[in-house]
Amino acid sequence: MIVWLQVVGVILIAAGVALTFVTALGMIRLSSLFARMHAATKPQVLGLVVMCGGLALVMQRANVAATLLLVVIMQFIAAPVSAHMLGRATYRLRQQDDDAIIVDEYGEDIERARRHLVQDGYSDESVTDPKQQT
Repeated sequence: MIVWLQVVGVILIAAGVALTFVTALGMIRLSSLFARMHAATKPQVLGLVVMCGGLALVMQRANVAATLLLVVIMQFIAAPVSAHMLGRATYRLRQQDDDAIIVDEYGEDIERARRHLVQDGYSDESVTDPKQQT
């Protein structure tokens, strides 16, 4: 085995652990859900990728590297989708902190869609605003 690749791998694993620690701090310290989602997805995914790369360098086996590549691909697919769905559900259930939102593009899109439905002949009562549902 090549020793200097293992040293680089250990350094990458340590960097991934540090990024995962930053994720944990962000989850504890940040107050709004959207800020916590950012902390849970951005450094955590990068930390996992760096750790998997480091582990592949330490192990130096093709089957381990292939498995770690699958882990990284699944993380790239799952993390953004889950964060999006959590944020959307939070917004639609009105559980977000309105002071934390600076630009509300989603609310503008919902209002525009409601106006189009009313123009197409749907009654205003049948087109409910998700922000007004309880």
